Amino acid sequence: MIKVLAAYLLVSLLLLGSELRAASPEVITVDQQGKGDFTSIQAAVNAVRAFRGHYAVRIWIRKGTYHEKVVIPAYLENIQLVGEDAVSTKIVFDDYAGKVASCPDETGQTKLGTFSSYTLLVRANRVLIKDLTIENAAGPVGQAVALHLEGDQIALVNCHLMGFQDTLYLGKSSGRSYFSNCNISGTTDFIFGPGTGFFAVCKLISLRNSYVTAASTAQGQRYGYVFDRCDFVAADESVNKVFLGRPWRPYAKTVLVDCHLGGHIVPEGWNEWKGDKMFPDKDKTVFYAELGSKGAGAADLARRVTWSHQLSANKRSMYSLDKVMDDWNVKLMLNEMEK
Repeated sequence: MIKVLAAYLLVSLLLLGSELRAASPEVITVDQQGKGDFTSIQAAVNAVRAFRGHYAVRIWIRKGTYHEKVVIPAYLENIQLVGEDAVSTKIVFDDYAGKVASCPDETGQTKLGTFSSYTLLVRANRVLIKDLTIENAAGPVGQAVALHLEGDQIALVNCHLMGFQDTLYLGKSSGRSYFSNCNISGTTDFIFGPGTGFFAVCKLISLRNSYVTAASTAQGQRYGYVFDRCDFVAADESVNKVFLGRPWRPYAKTVLVDCHLGGHIVPEGWNEWKGDKMFPDKDKTVFYAELGSKGAGAADLARRVTWSHQLSANKRSMYSLDKVMDDWNVKLMLNEMEK
């Protein structure tokens, strides 16, 4: 009887041990010097087994500049890309709209479009990206996306997103993304698309006089972009006429809560995208609003365009992280993934 009990306890402990091990993510190391499992990030992504359920895989990326175009496909949920640090761990590529591709795509096109110009494309759900720089290094040549998001429940923590026009594309209206302590830089519409994005304590760096956001929120979608305690800054003194946003589509939604606005933000704040023949009169349907804006760019809020809104303090709870993300518990996911 004692032997049977001992065997039972041993099996139970082994099973418990396997469950504990499963709770921690599998780790794959990428190292350009050949001291890890792979020397490229895409090779590491390709090695991950599909349809693993809730078991996470962490791709640990050592310092270096990785010149590659990376895709995380839709069948790889619970993936983590974690760099050694955001300053010296970089994914860099230089595609742009109009660039002649090395071979035709699946539709026969030989030139890249905006949506195929990405450096990193994420189609998967439940993805954590942390301590990385993601850069499109094409320069000021037109649309050139650094990060293209199509999945749902994607979190970026302490990342640098760098480009010029169209740096960050939130590409699906059903996709929710969370950005914490990130630096995002660009020129024109450098945050754009139909997705829902919550930006917490991020820095938005305008490199030229232009527009920060160009939301294309779908009609009936509750939230577009929410900037919470973010800092809108100019790259240098030559940048002195920047709009917070203009609507790419008629129902664009962008809300700023307790943000600091530099003097480069124009008094009118927002632009209705005049001359858009396909969607005229967008100022009648968009929702652009601020609550608690401060700084030189908020010194004269009475001069904001009349079709924007200044929200009262009792509306602050409507734009909390939990409200915006609905049934996605962001903090719980981050706690689970960072074990």
